[in-house]
Amino acid sequence: MRRYIPYIIIAFIILCIAVVIFMVPSNAAQIYGPPSGRLSFLQVIQYSAKLVWDDGLLTTPLDPNAPQQSFTVQQGESVASIANRLRQSGLISEADMFRDYLIYTGFDTSIQAGNYDLSPAMSIVDIAHKMQNATSIQVPFVVLPGWRMEEIAASLPTSGLNITPDAFLAAAKKSRPGFDFLSGAASTEGFLFPDSYILPRVTTTDELIEDLVQNFDLHLTSDLRDGFDRQGLTIYQAVTLASIVQREAVHEDEAPMIASVYLNRLKIGMRLEADPTTQYALGYNTAQQTWWTNPLSMDDLKINSPYNTYVTDGLPPTPISNPGLVALRAVAFSADSSYYYFSARCDASGYHNFAQTFQEQLQNLCP
Repeated sequence: MRRYIPYIIIAFIILCIAVVIFMVPSNAAQIYGPPSGRLSFLQVIQYSAKLVWDDGLLTTPLDPNAPQQSFTVQQGESVASIANRLRQSGLISEADMFRDYLIYTGFDTSIQAGNYDLSPAMSIVDIAHKMQNATSIQVPFVVLPGWRMEEIAASLPTSGLNITPDAFLAAAKKSRPGFDFLSGAASTEGFLFPDSYILPRVTTTDELIEDLVQNFDLHLTSDLRDGFDRQGLTIYQAVTLASIVQREAVHEDEAPMIASVYLNRLKIGMRLEADPTTQYALGYNTAQQTWWTNPLSMDDLKINSPYNTYVTDGLPPTPISNPGLVALRAVAFSADSSYYYFSARCDASGYHNFAQTFQEQLQNLCP
């Protein structure tokens, strides 16, 4: 009998190995799903055994009554670093168990950087799954050329930023010391530079406005300043005129010519009679659900407002929209023309006919 003992031991060892090879991965797969296809045969056995051994700890919350807390995964952060910080934050009991589960499932390659609301009331498995769908740390934010500040505010609820329209408007309507072009200005209208931004989700109201105004400052180059000066305009006056040109120019290539018309009018003391200024004075049109009433009636053109350039001389007191770089450059480097009038072409192309005299202007009007 004794001579068979070694064989029995060997058979037992083989049986144990067989159990490990076939039974443990099967049990792990039943509990945690199939292993990652990136794992080798031996790695599947290795991590399956670890998961089966740690089963109760992987699926049991550390503290079922604990509140949520914020946890941020940085771009490029390693799994080891994430696991260690989770343990240090009291969210999980063992960093190695978290890492083992991630490697087994393949989640170690798909954790997303971002902000998470986690709790010790979640199990390691729950936390690992949650980290496959982050709230992005950064969000895109777009300001379109020609938007007035109310339109920027209206875009905030769907932007991903935690800024309310009312808070934005209240801050935007305040003066901003520190920028020479806003000296004495009561609001930032006109200087909230249209562009595509990538902003931290936690950006505050003041930080957003500072970013928009600073971007305007970056685009206010010395040649642009010199161009405004040659036109006899301060920066604030130039931006105010550009805000009108922005709303008038459907096609960018016409902006310098439209700017020349208004500059010619200003030089001889002629009223601008710009429709966008009347639209700004009218405010929000509830029936049309827009800030830019169109078409304008004869009564609209008579509205008593310092912004209505049909009834007041010179520029409106502030910009009426936030002009983009094309409109700003159109004012600084306007076309050299003798035109004083323009009207929309009758072909609905968005282009305009230009005229030197009022008589020519009447001939250009659509029947």
